[in-house]
Amino acid sequence: MCFSQKSFDVLIFILFKKAKIFDKYSRIGGLLTFGIPPFKLDKDVVEKRKEILDKISNDQNIYSFPLDVTDEKNCRMTFEKIKEKLNGLDICFFCSGTYDPKKEQEMDLEQNKFVMDVNYFGTLNCVKAVEKYFKDKRNGHISIVSSIAGYRGLPNSSGYGPSKAALTNFAESVYFDFKKYGVRVSVTSPGFIKTPLTDKNEFPMPFLRSPEFAADKVYNGLVKSRGFEIHFPKQLTMTLKFLRILPYRIYLFLVDKLVKR
Repeated sequence: MCFSQKSFDVLIFILFKKAKIFDKYSRIGGLLTFGIPPFKLDKDVVEKRKEILDKISNDQNIYSFPLDVTDEKNCRMTFEKIKEKLNGLDICFFCSGTYDPKKEQEMDLEQNKFVMDVNYFGTLNCVKAVEKYFKDKRNGHISIVSSIAGYRGLPNSSGYGPSKAALTNFAESVYFDFKKYGVRVSVTSPGFIKTPLTDKNEFPMPFLRSPEFAADKVYNGLVKSRGFEIHFPKQLTMTLKFLRILPYRIYLFLVDKLVKR
């Protein structure tokens, strides 16, 4: 998603503050899956998502631009349309993503490659599309959605976890490059948020939160904070941050014990 300064408050209020557009509706999949090629997703989900986007597009400050994030050319062309429509941009929030827990358990290679194409390379395509614009402008904000699953290796996450770890590393890397041009780069690391994607999980999800909770945290992080990482809920993220600094021997032992509970 991209926002112009002129319409930023309205867009954020509708998309994030109230969280009424994506996740709150059944079978939509949330912000994290919009932009994935239709043939790769449940067609009913894609059609429902498009239907709602078409409805909200009637608002003078909200515009939808469906695209395939795995297509670099498509990302560049779509950004040009967005730039022309909004007459200037201040924030781009990249949040394409996909996940299939059953195939993650099976270490399905085709699925894992697709996850990397969407989650990691799809985001890179989007960042590349806006790179020159923001560097020429010499200000603005690029925010990339990663996940706590990217902190360290977790069970049954052979595709999703690595894709998010790569995104976090990527955000850290380009932070320095864009900073030289006065452009802010941040990363968002959400925990478990109740969406049709997480509904597929067969394990208890600690500190599961609502889309509205996530929307508030993202809004505050984008607008009211200057930090690099937006992460929530803190009870979960701070625990995982602590585990991340432990030696492998201790970390693997603790995670193994927790999973077997």
